[in-house]
Amino acid sequence: MTQHRHELSLRDRSAWPAYLDAHSRLPGPRANTQLAMAVADLGDGAMFDELIASGDEYRTFCGVVGIGEAAADQQVAARLHELSKDGRWRVREAVATGLQRLGDHDFPALERIVLDWADDEHPLVRRAAVAAICEPRLLHTHEAAATAVEVCRRCTAGLVAHPADERKHADVRTMRQSLGYCWSVAVAADPEPGLAAFAALDQTDPDVAWIVRENRGKKRLSRVLGG
Repeated sequence: MTQHRHELSLRDRSAWPAYLDAHSRLPGPRANTQLAMAVADLGDGAMFDELIASGDEYRTFCGVVGIGEAAADQQVAARLHELSKDGRWRVREAVATGLQRLGDHDFPALERIVLDWADDEHPLVRRAAVAAICEPRLLHTHEAAATAVEVCRRCTAGLVAHPADERKHADVRTMRQSLGYCWSVAVAADPEPGLAAFAALDQTDPDVAWIVRENRGKKRLSRVLGG
């Protein structure tokens, strides 16, 4: 990221989009997240808006990561709420990443957003909430870990509330996929209360049983469980 910060600082803002295009690592399996972080550190609202408006997936990714840090503002949070439902998975991932940047300096603001979104009707909004809060570097207090567990619990309940035919929908499956690893992050951050909430999940539901199996297989949770 240091190299990208240096390269961006040497360029006029009008040259940034071309630099992003040249160093995005797309097409490919992994976009250049370090460059996106450098853009978020050095850019401003006007630049982020320009990148998002471009319609290009990587430029949009960078712009969304950039605005995330300002999500304590209700208008920005509302914008991210809509972007969390974007058809492009990298854009949805940028929402979670941007919210984590907010949490780095204003955890209470992040907490308010994810608890609100965890009760949203749209599964991709709930997915953004659980992906944003279940980041180990943010869960260094009992209170933060409790919030992550609560968001996982609410989102799991939201999944269970979907009728069986709706659970085949791609958006619901995406939320389920995130719950397949996020519980392990939340529980590992504060094992005693986390394990109690995890053990209380109703595994007679096949999707919940899948979530439990997936999380139990993650190293961070298997260590807690003594496996």
